[in-house]
Amino acid sequence: MVAEVRDRIAAARARGGHAQDVTLIAVTKTHGPDAVLAAWEAGIRDVGENKVQEAEAKRALVTVPVRWHLIGHLQRNKAKQAAAFDLVHSLDSDRLAVALDEAAGQAGRVLEVLVQVNVSGETSKSGVAPHELSAMADRLQLCRHLRVRGVMTMAPFDAEESVLRAVFRGARDARTQLQASGFAAEWLSMGMSGDYEVAVEEGATHVRLGTVLFGGRT
Repeated sequence: MVAEVRDRIAAARARGGHAQDVTLIAVTKTHGPDAVLAAWEAGIRDVGENKVQEAEAKRALVTVPVRWHLIGHLQRNKAKQAAAFDLVHSLDSDRLAVALDEAAGQAGRVLEVLVQVNVSGETSKSGVAPHELSAMADRLQLCRHLRVRGVMTMAPFDAEESVLRAVFRGARDARTQLQASGFAAEWLSMGMSGDYEVAVEEGATHVRLGTVLFGGRT
């Protein structure tokens, strides 16, 4: 299955013509540490978790050196634990940025983050509104212990392809805004099991796949 997914990613990358490298993140939320090991043995080096607590419990049992991604909504009171991740995808407010910056500073590291942008405008989704991004970027310049690597977004579930493409292009535009504000912002985390090929065609550099790799969650 992993080989087939990688082939599909490569084909989508060729169709899209953006020439980007694509990182496959195995989303192991609700699965045990055996899923992390299975991903590692299949050649996947990046795993994603939605919740800090679940990830901490799992990390204590996992010995292979995967890179850990926090992809779910993050509360400020979990910033200290979140600072231990390799990449936080869900930076969605100024207040969370301050908390993560302080936590990373206390940990003596620079934390890599993605700004979550709510391109679709769905009230059920977290994220910075596109029109608020420029002001947030100015404030992020003050966060010396955060390295802003790009944008994360989520498209509406089961949306038509035209809607998916509009959302993913909006994320590309958001990344361009960050770059205009002085951040390198190379990365675009977008695309899940139902829409990752379209996301890659539109320039995704990170796709977050769970169901297509592990089956339905329990």
